Amino acid sequence: MRQFGLYIDGRWQDSVSGRHFSAVNPADGKAVAEVAKGCAEDVDKAVQAAAGAARAWQATPLRERSATLYRMAQILVRDVDELAMLETLDSGGTLYYSAVTVKDVAARRFEYFAGLADKIEGRQIPVSSTYHTYTVREPLGVTAHIIPWNGPLWEASRSLPPALAAGNAVILKPAQEALLGAIKLGEIAKEAGLPDGLVNVVPGAGSEVGVALVNHPGVHGITFTGSIPTGQEIMRASAATMKRLVLELGGNAANIVFEDADLDAAVEGSIWAAFSNSGQICVSGPRLFAHESIKEQFQERFVARVESLRVGPGVDNAEVGPLVSEPHMKRVLGMIETGKREGAHLLTGGRRADEAGLANGFYVLPTVFGDVTPEMHVMREEVFGPVVTITGFASDEEAIRMANETDYGLANGLWTSDLGRAHRVAGALQSGQVYVNEWFCGDIQCPAGGYKMSGIGREEGQQALDNYLQLKSVRMRIG
Repeated sequence: MRQFGLYIDGRWQDSVSGRHFSAVNPADGKAVAEVAKGCAEDVDKAVQAAAGAARAWQATPLRERSATLYRMAQILVRDVDELAMLETLDSGGTLYYSAVTVKDVAARRFEYFAGLADKIEGRQIPVSSTYHTYTVREPLGVTAHIIPWNGPLWEASRSLPPALAAGNAVILKPAQEALLGAIKLGEIAKEAGLPDGLVNVVPGAGSEVGVALVNHPGVHGITFTGSIPTGQEIMRASAATMKRLVLELGGNAANIVFEDADLDAAVEGSIWAAFSNSGQICVSGPRLFAHESIKEQFQERFVARVESLRVGPGVDNAEVGPLVSEPHMKRVLGMIETGKREGAHLLTGGRRADEAGLANGFYVLPTVFGDVTPEMHVMREEVFGPVVTITGFASDEEAIRMANETDYGLANGLWTSDLGRAHRVAGALQSGQVYVNEWFCGDIQCPAGGYKMSGIGREEGQQALDNYLQLKSVRMRIG
């Protein structure tokens, strides 16, 4: 049983309230750690510490700032085994997936933005010979990062590196359901040489810590990943202090398989798209559309492959692990029952896994529905679990129309051997990302974000720095 406090001003400390909560392993329902539960007073302490650290960080030479962030990347790689185990224990993902998160995602992000930290530049504007006019890009100050439970270190490392590279101090609020992979980032920052108070970690309830961060006048920007209703509430509350916002609010991606697709690649890629991290990924591909000429063949092969997937604990690297919590498992099972009532044809799965060794965990068998129509809840809403719907289509136009008939617009994907079709369909799909003949393709250099109700702003790539910088124009009369 591990014990974790809050990490504020360069040290572990208990919450002002003295309260704690348990981090639970979803593979067996047992507590694996006790974590201090933050409150509004802790947020105020973190903001004060961050404000002082921000001033010191902004006075740090850019070359040194870059080198310090690079050291954070090196420490993450060094500690990959411990961090991957922490990431797996309370989120349920496989150890393999967690190790990839640490080495190839989190460390790579810190490395990437370390390389950009000393390249933040303004420009000179030639107005006239009597004026010298130029722009300066300056940090916001203190930014708060409210992350979800479906990959703590993955989510934290998406926004913290650009915020730090831009010269800000940060306060991280991880979700209570899963947080252990990210909880040590403050300690890692201190070891790397960042000023005390530059990286603070305050776990706790969204209704306390999250609300306090959004309302605090000393916080100048909020980065949030989560539900649409919570994102809307953050927008309303942030208006009082005009905070800069970056919001990713979920997705319900369409995965389109055209008649000329490589079926072997499409089947395997669609398995990866749908069931990675048990479907608990915002850009997963749960809405499968297959051209009617190959639908039966694709569906048969896809279902057979789904039934071959091994369900089990993440520490055993089973292909499909548990859902993050019992409440979330019950929600997913409820969505499955709704699908059955509405007439969707259950092709496989559709129940809680109760086999030997799994009964105490929060497992749902990988589930596939056929004969699904667009008005059914199981297609229209984001299930966020190991549930896939398969629907046929007759033309490119019909596939595009069905893909876009959603409030979400985070990602979509397609499989085709026709390069012209790939460009036409990618251009017509209403989403911030489009994958072609692969899923989750792209890298840290590629911006990601949502259309429509999936959010505002872009993360990853050089554009991510703009989330944490503000532009100043200086006009100097010299004539």
